[in-house]
Amino acid sequence: MIFFDLDGTLIDSNGVWREVDHAFMAKRGLELTEEYIQTVTHSIFPVAARFTKEHYHLPDSTEDIMAEWQSLAYDAYTRTIPLKEGARELLEMLARQGERIALLTATLPQLGTAVLERHGLLRYFEGLFFAQDTGLEKKDPQVYILAAQQFHVDPADCILVEDAPHNCAGARSVGYTVVGLYDAFYDRHWPAVQAHSHRAVKSLAELLSGPPFAPVQ
Repeated sequence: MIFFDLDGTLIDSNGVWREVDHAFMAKRGLELTEEYIQTVTHSIFPVAARFTKEHYHLPDSTEDIMAEWQSLAYDAYTRTIPLKEGARELLEMLARQGERIALLTATLPQLGTAVLERHGLLRYFEGLFFAQDTGLEKKDPQVYILAAQQFHVDPADCILVEDAPHNCAGARSVGYTVVGLYDAFYDRHWPAVQAHSHRAVKSLAELLSGPPFAPVQ
């Protein structure tokens, strides 16, 4: 089973979330802190919203914070976010080869489904696994166990294509083969992505020639 992350892996969307953060904070006259950025990046929405509320002592409810974030991001997901280089071609190649493919993402189900529909990619996926539905952070190893269980496969028979270092580490710790992908958002964490991956590539296009996934090291 091959699991693909969404943000920063199949779609070039990580910069959108930085814009959402800036717009949300500017509206309230607040400054983004490094602690905030490191905590909420690729976190599931409920956890990120609770942290935001507590970190900045906001009167907003977590539900209202999440709704505002979704509203700010919706236009980008439904109209402007592009695919990463090689994404469509890789999914098409794997589908022709008869591989089982699923999505494993921390993004909101409404946004994830919308962007896949816009790019015509839904047909490639056997199913979509949203970490938010588990109540766990995507970096939690249990997320990857639950994803494997949903599709009735052993974690040792799973591959994850992912750009976030902590997520690479979480999946690898339970037996996944991990293909780490470079994304500019995580530029300074690229050595960590490489360290937690069995194979690391700068572009999905690199997986189009030869065997796409290296054996476990």
